[in-house]
Amino acid sequence: MASTIISSSPVTNSDRSKRRKKKKSAAAAAAAQQFKQAEGSSSHARWRTESQQQIYSSKLIQALSQVQLNPSSPSAPRRGRAVREAADRALAVSARGRSRWSRAILTSRIKLKFRKQQRRRGGGGGISRARKPRVSVLRLRGKSLPAVQRKVRLLGRLVPGCKKEPLPVILEEATDYIAALEMQVRAMTALADLLSGSNQASAGSSS
Repeated sequence: MASTIISSSPVTNSDRSKRRKKKKSAAAAAAAQQFKQAEGSSSHARWRTESQQQIYSSKLIQALSQVQLNPSSPSAPRRGRAVREAADRALAVSARGRSRWSRAILTSRIKLKFRKQQRRRGGGGGISRARKPRVSVLRLRGKSLPAVQRKVRLLGRLVPGCKKEPLPVILEEATDYIAALEMQVRAMTALADLLSGSNQASAGSSS
């Protein structure tokens, strides 16, 4: 009985190199994912540190000093909006552009300045065309979506720069944005308490 020889395709050096490349790429992807997760958790945790709150407080005071408020103006909403924009801008600068929401806040500020410059150059004498209402179309689209997708879309609108992002990106950005907002509230509360205490001390010394 003749010995049967099982014919199989020989393993060449190119096949081995391909397998090695696949293993290396898979290991690199896993390492990148672990680094991204560690960086994300560290970025969330850094908003809870005292040093980060001090950095933001200094940037907030600097931003508020550049806000021009007219005390004789009766428009209180404008003054409040200017303070809120300065606080958000300082928060985005403190994030150093490492997140989508911080980059979105900074770029929106630049776009707003560019639009104001264009309006000043144009003089505002052009005839403004009435925009067609699209609210009804958006409502119809929103009603046709499932409840989970509607909530994801709403969350994407609340977080700057995440309007058209997928769910994992929205959740990651929302976690970092919420932690940053909590730190912002703590810093502004401490600053308000400091200012009120100094005002009371100055009033007591003058009386």
